[in-house]
Amino acid sequence: MQARDLMSGNPVVVAPETPVAAVCELLAARGISAVPVIDAEGRPIGLVTEGDLIRRLAEAPHGPLGWFLAMFRDPKPLAKRFAKAHGATARDVMSAELVTVGEDAPAEEIARLMEAHHIRRVPVLRDGRLVGIVSRADLLRAVLRALPQAQPESARQDDGTLLRTVIAAMREQPWTDTFWVYPQVESGIVSLYGYARSEALRQALRLLAQDIPGVRGVEDRMTPMPLVLRAAL
Repeated sequence: MQARDLMSGNPVVVAPETPVAAVCELLAARGISAVPVIDAEGRPIGLVTEGDLIRRLAEAPHGPLGWFLAMFRDPKPLAKRFAKAHGATARDVMSAELVTVGEDAPAEEIARLMEAHHIRRVPVLRDGRLVGIVSRADLLRAVLRALPQAQPESARQDDGTLLRTVIAAMREQPWTDTFWVYPQVESGIVSLYGYARSEALRQALRLLAQDIPGVRGVEDRMTPMPLVLRAAL
């Protein structure tokens, strides 16, 4: 899926000169956690988040040694923090370092950007103008849509076909012990018999079988591999 399929279109936006109090009221009234700041051309120049606004409450006065310790710090981050904590408009408190994507950006790329930059939302641009926002919730909905859905009884495969599919899926994986594991299928339930070398292999085999369309459940009936067989591997 691409950004255009995931994004929430027509996002709520504010102008750079919007008072901070109005931004707070907007977030509370709309039940949203962030709002883009756009210029007169519709181009995003920043984002005001709940974190930016909470910072105003968290800004504490310096302690007795605060002025002395501040002498040895880089003043730029301190100045930026002060501006965000005391700013009067959206421009003053917004986060200006935006990470954006185009409408064709795939969901995987958006997820990687969120993870790499530790962000929760990504503005979507068309010709430099804001057209939507993809949030973590939007990505989660995409994941849920991609999960296999329960099949009707008429569409389920017979047990023999399912068994062949399970065995073929096992043979495709380099970590499976097809020589020591024997699957059986009855009424759509896959039972795994034989020997398991580790708990990790048990879990991986269960997940592999569960992901096969038509499988209604998986039963692990494997036993730990005897030491004499394990030594021979």
